[in-house]
Parts: sequence; structure tokens; C-alpha cells
Amino acid sequence: MARKVIITCAVTGAIHTPSMSPHLPITPEEIAEAAISAAEAGAAIVHLHARDPKNGKPDQSPEAFAPFLQVVKQRSNCVINITTGGAPTMLVEERVRPAAHYKPEVASLNMGSMNFGLYPMLNRFKDFKYDWEKPYLEGSHDRIFRNTFSDIEYILTTCAENGTRFEIECYDIGHLYTLAHFVDRGLIKTPLFVQSVFGLLGGIGPHPEDVAHMKRTADRLFGDEYQWSVLGAGKNQLHIAAQAAAMGGNVRVGLEDSLWIGPGKLAESNAQQVKAARQIIEGLGLEVATPDDARNMLSLKGGDRVNF
Repeated sequence: MARKVIITCAVTGAIHTPSMSPHLPITPEEIAEAAISAAEAGAAIVHLHARDPKNGKPDQSPEAFAPFLQVVKQRSNCVINITTGGAPTMLVEERVRPAAHYKPEVASLNMGSMNFGLYPMLNRFKDFKYDWEKPYLEGSHDRIFRNTFSDIEYILTTCAENGTRFEIECYDIGHLYTLAHFVDRGLIKTPLFVQSVFGLLGGIGPHPEDVAHMKRTADRLFGDEYQWSVLGAGKNQLHIAAQAAAMGGNVRVGLEDSLWIGPGKLAESNAQQVKAARQIIEGLGLEVATPDDARNMLSLKGGDRVNF
């Protein structure tokens, strides 16, 4: 049988600002439609952030998630993944609230503090619709995305009784060792879902050797007790997806991670990126995992046990 590959789609995130692309989902209606279309294109998991519908600013209040969570659940069987990353400007107590309240099948979990450099985008984007956008990007020159051992433990213990598993986001090699520390302490249970992030300024680079090094290290630390997935930031998205799929991994795409579908060409939708990833996977003779395949591969609790 062909190996099955999970496609995750991160539909809006908190990195890109509204002025960068007219296709970035902002309102609850746009986020819901983007998630459903991505699932229809082949994404087994949709990774969701919320935004203020008036100006597109990241919004981590549980109330901001409610309008689209229920719509996506009603119209799709996909696995819904709620961020605990929020935005680098937010404290952990704010970031964890939606996952703690809604008890999703999957929530993201960042595995280390880091420089999170968005300011180079100012070289490419000059005109902004909203007054928060430019300072938000400029501020990353002197901002640390805080994820201390205490912060990570706070998220794990806050969500401990929810049956939620984590998309564990690792931006560098040390993050894998931090994950091993929490596994050893019994605070994170296997099977793990390790999302390796490449090409973001402040984290590991996008070179093929970086991708291979992440995989080798995770294999040594976690053996057969994890599922590996990758995301490549910006222009790195699809070639890193191709490398990882060929190496036995799963892939993540979406407008959170990249606004592009090719050199100088904005992606018109999240579904367009999912279709491109699907073409790569099937071109390798592999099979795209369904949502229920993903639930089985990751030992998820099921969509009937969430709080939305």
C-alpha cells in the first residue's frame, strides 16, 4: 500500500498582514471558507488563527474563534487545529485561552523562545492599509517570541485534561531536545506530531542539509513514536515539502507560511497551495491522508469530543 501523507493547511496565521495580499483570509467568513476549501482540496488538518475582522490584527480571544470553528466543523470532517502560538506579541496566558476553552483534537505548541524576524518584509512591502501593520513588523527587530520552559509547561498542564494532542512546532535543533525533555517528564505523550519549521529568520535555515539534520535528530530522539511534518517559510514552501515527502514526512502549506504559489506570483487561495502539495505527493507515488487517516496516525480523540 502507498504511504499516506498528512497535509496540514495553516490558513491565515499571525505573520502576514492584510496589506501583503488581497487573498489573506481576515474575517470569520473568509477563514471558514478558506479552511473548508483547503480540506476539500486534500488537507486533513486545518491550523487556525483568528483576526479582528475590521483591521486583520491577530486576535486570540476565544470569542474571535467561535464564528468559524462551528462552521468548519459542520461543513467538513477535517481535523481542526487551534493555535496556542497566537502572535509573538502575546503572553502565554492569552495565547492558550482558545485551545483551553474549545478542547480541539489538535493544538499547536511552540517548543522554544526565539528571535522571530519579520522586519525584512518591510523591504518588500511599503504601503499599509492599517496603522498596526508597520510597527508590528518593525518591532520584530527587537522582539523575542517567548516560549520558556514555564510557558510550555503552562500550556501542557492547562490543556492536560482535554485530550488534545499537539502539533509541536520546532524551529531549531534545540527545540527537539526540549521536546524530548517534556516527553521524559511525561508531560507530552506519544505518538508525537513534530512540525519542523524552516526558513524563518531566527530559526533553522531552508537548506536541504538543514531538513535532513532535523529528520536525523528527530529519528534518533523519538524513533518510531512520532510523525514528522515540515513547513517551509515563503519561497521555501514547496521544495521543502517535496524533500520531506520523499524522506517519509508529512507537509504543511497555507497562507500563514507563504503568500506565494511561484516566483513573484501570489497564491489566490489556501486550496491552491494544498493542490500543489497534493500534486507533489501523488507524483511521488504516495497517497494523501484523509482526516480519518490522520486521526488514526496521530491517535486523536475524534471530532465528537471537542467543545465547539
